[in-house]
Amino acid sequence: MLHRIWLGFFLVAFVSALYQWLGLGDAEVFQRMVSALFDMAGLSVDLAIGLVGLMALWLGIVAVGEASGLVDKLARGLSPLFTRLMPEVPAGHPAIGSITLNLSANILGLDNAATPLGIKAMKDLQTLNPDPGVASNAQILFLVLNTSAVTLFPVTILLYRAQMGADDPAAVFIPILIATSCSTLAGLLVTALVQRIRLWDTVVLGFLGGAFAVLLAVIGWFSMLGAEALQRQSSLVSNFLIIALILLFLLAAHRRSLNTYEIFIEGAKQGFETAIGIIPYLVAMLVAIGVFRASGALELLLGLVRDLVMAGGFDARWVDAMPTALMKPLSGSGARAMMIETMNTYGVDSFQGRLAATMQGSTETTFYVLAVYFGAVGIRHARHAVACGLAADAAGITAAIAVAYWFYA
Repeated sequence: MLHRIWLGFFLVAFVSALYQWLGLGDAEVFQRMVSALFDMAGLSVDLAIGLVGLMALWLGIVAVGEASGLVDKLARGLSPLFTRLMPEVPAGHPAIGSITLNLSANILGLDNAATPLGIKAMKDLQTLNPDPGVASNAQILFLVLNTSAVTLFPVTILLYRAQMGADDPAAVFIPILIATSCSTLAGLLVTALVQRIRLWDTVVLGFLGGAFAVLLAVIGWFSMLGAEALQRQSSLVSNFLIIALILLFLLAAHRRSLNTYEIFIEGAKQGFETAIGIIPYLVAMLVAIGVFRASGALELLLGLVRDLVMAGGFDARWVDAMPTALMKPLSGSGARAMMIETMNTYGVDSFQGRLAATMQGSTETTFYVLAVYFGAVGIRHARHAVACGLAADAAGITAAIAVAYWFYA
C-alpha cells in the first residue's frame, strides 16, 4: 500500500501542475516542483544528520538502562498488557520496555527523545519479526500508538501562541488533550479491529481505565493553572523526569558494579549507523510530499472542501484551519508553518487560529514517523499501518473541530 501512496503523490501533483499551467496560466509551477525535489532531498540529509547525536545519546542511555535491569523490570510489569495487545511479543521481552519509554517520551512532549527511543523499540520488535521486509502486527500497533500518542505537555504550541500575543496561550491546552486522546483511542480501536485484538479483556480494560483516570486527573490539575504557571510546570516536570530517568539508570547500573561509561559508548555507537541508514527512506517520502505541496494540489483540495461546505449552508470557518490538519500527517515543520500562517492571517485568538493550534497538537506526522521507523529496520511493506495511522489522524482532526466549536465558537 505504501508504494501506491508514494506513487499517488507524484501522479496527483503532476495532474495538479498541468491544471495550474494549462488552466490557470501558471508557467512556473514545474520550476517550484523541481525546487521542492532538491530542497526536500537536502532536508532529508539534514534531518538524518541532526538525529546522529540524539540517537547516540538516547541509545547509550537505554543501553545503560537495559544493563541495570530496570528496563527488564519495566517490561515485566507491563507484560500482562502488551502480551494481550501484541500476542507475538513474549512476556518480559526488551521491546516492551523500549515501547514504554518511547510512549512516555511522547506523552511528555519530548520529541527529541521520543524518536531514538521509538527506533530502538522498532528494532527490538524486528528481532521477533518472521518476515523482516514486512511489518508485523506488533510493529504496526506500535507505530499507530506512536503517531497518535497522547501529549500531555504541548509546550511548543503554547510558546508559539505566547510569542504571537495570545491573551491566554494555554487556552488550547484542554482542547488539545481531548483531541489527542480521541486520536489515540481511535488508533487503538481501528488497529485492534483489523488485527482482531480482544480489547474487552479485564487486564486491558484495567490498564486503559487507569491510564485515562490519570489523564483526567492531569487535565483537572492543569486546568486550574494560569498560562504562565502551566508552561512553567509542564516544562519543569518534563525536564525533571528526563534528568531523573538518566540518573536512575546510571545509579542502578553502578550499583551492579557495571562500567556505565563503556556501556554507554557501546550503545551510542549504534546511533550513527541507524541515523545514516534512514536517509533513503526519508528522501523518498519527503520529496513526494514536497512535490505534492508545490504543485498546488493542497490548495485545490481545500478550495473544493470550502465550496462543498458553503453549498450545504454550513459554517466553513473550520476549513480555514485545514491546511494544518492536511499537512500534519505529511510534515511536522510544514504543519507548524501552516499553523503560524493561519494565526497570522486570522489572529492568534481567532476561531481559526485556536483551531489550527488544536489540530497541530491532536496528531503526529504519520508518514514521517513511518519512513523513519520502518526505514530504520528495512521494512518495505507497511500492510495496514498507513490506513490505521490515517484513521487515527482523521479521528484527532474531527475531534479537534468538534472541540473547537465547543470551546471557541
